[in-house]
Amino acid sequence: MADIYPNNQVPVLEDYNLYTSDPALRRAVERGGAGWRDDELVRQGAEYGSAEVLHVAEEANRFPPELRIYSALGDRIDEVRFHPAWHRMMAIARRNGIVNLPMFDTRASAWVGYGASRYLHSQVESGSNCPTTMTNASIPLLRRNPDLWAEIEPLLASTDYDARDIPLTEKRSINVGMGMTERQGGSDLRTNSTRAAPNGNGTWGDEFLINGHKWFFSAPMSDGHLVLARSEEDGQTCFFVPRWRPDGTKNGIHILRLKDKVGNRSNSSGEVEFHDAWGVRVGEPGRGIATTIEMASYTRLDCALSSAGFMRQAFVQALHYARGRYAFGRALAEQPVMAVLLADMALEVEAALLLAMDLAGRYGSDDGIDAAWKRVVTPAAKFWNCKRAVAFTGEAMEVLGGNGYIETLPMGRLFREAPVNSIWEGSGNVMCLDVLRAVARHPDGAHALLDHLGEIASQEPVLAARVRKLRDAIAQPAERLERQGRRFTQSLALTVQGCLMLRDASDEAAAAFIASRFDPDWGAVLGVDCGSDDAAALLREAWAD
Repeated sequence: MADIYPNNQVPVLEDYNLYTSDPALRRAVERGGAGWRDDELVRQGAEYGSAEVLHVAEEANRFPPELRIYSALGDRIDEVRFHPAWHRMMAIARRNGIVNLPMFDTRASAWVGYGASRYLHSQVESGSNCPTTMTNASIPLLRRNPDLWAEIEPLLASTDYDARDIPLTEKRSINVGMGMTERQGGSDLRTNSTRAAPNGNGTWGDEFLINGHKWFFSAPMSDGHLVLARSEEDGQTCFFVPRWRPDGTKNGIHILRLKDKVGNRSNSSGEVEFHDAWGVRVGEPGRGIATTIEMASYTRLDCALSSAGFMRQAFVQALHYARGRYAFGRALAEQPVMAVLLADMALEVEAALLLAMDLAGRYGSDDGIDAAWKRVVTPAAKFWNCKRAVAFTGEAMEVLGGNGYIETLPMGRLFREAPVNSIWEGSGNVMCLDVLRAVARHPDGAHALLDHLGEIASQEPVLAARVRKLRDAIAQPAERLERQGRRFTQSLALTVQGCLMLRDASDEAAAAFIASRFDPDWGAVLGVDCGSDDAAALLREAWAD
């Protein structure tokens, strides 16, 4: 028997369409009412899968950004310089609607179209997710300052990427970052010590001078940042702090260093000091933490979407390799133990996709069950998809063996990218506490969510029993439930996934997911049981060649 490929080496996966090869994604787009975007997503899928763009994504990560604090003449410039590949990926993201689509397209289904694009982009280059998701999430907050919004609305609505480091009033488009985290507090924003002093009123509203420090300053070359600072009069408040002052002079933002990160290498994350940095207030005085939490709801959705994208790409790489690599007389994918593993991975990917895409669709509505679903399921989806992506990418790397562990293939980069979504916008424990907080503060909404899940699960005894257990759990005293925060959040995420698989996946995939995920022995490693005797059928559903 001859090997399919010379020397039994599987060629790099390229020049394929990420969208048309993903039947579950196409169904999610149609089901979410975004069929109007199908042709555009077909175009994007071909673009992202092209050898050219895959090479650009690799180069953006192979040549990380560099900090230049001073010019050749000794002037303070605080400039982060990027490889041209970074700007190419940022331009693709902006053109593809990842920066602003659901904030300017009034159709509720725009969130589904946006989610599909975010999911596709994440499979190819993840560093550019950071400034794009922050820009998208900042838009509802910036609208609260009418004077500022009048100036920057067209710059945020634009799909034309502008990389120039110049005052925002001279630009075609802008990106917005965040400056929340300080050394002493991390997720506990109440301990933030950065100060904001009133500096009169100008054309963009109430002006302040900000002094202090941020331990993590996301995407420091953004044209402006939403910054949390303490006003003596009002307490923690949110401010828009541009890179350049309105008079055209450089603002007092000093970049101390770029963080040397495990992954997300293409994107710059800085540590900064503010020296009378000029800013304007956004939102209500003293409501800065609440304002930033609202922004975090959008970015947490994006974490769930992009982690699902990591899993999808890792699975596709593994399946492609296993179908072309031969051992012991047949392709790896035909070996029974490998077939079970790959089929189990296919189930994991589809469930992660359904969880993230269904959630994205809910962001187009604030009514009834959608509001309750967003409030409770967003942190649960962020917790679960991000956690699963870490183990999943490691398992997929193992399928490729030594070839997966070298930098000439994308598996190493996917593996390093996966943990950042678990950490960014709140760690796993913070997500679990946010789930419990949402249940405690909005009990009627939590019960409405469980009622909704119960209706879907009514014909499936195993799922129905899980819904009842969740209902029993939220009846416990708060302090007891908090100790079980991770268990409860895991159970909630799995139950939601089971219900979505039952409602939206094929009968075969839904039955396999429920049989495996709710088996008492499930959970230690992927591939123990795919819940079906026909692993090949699950794989045929998962990837359309």
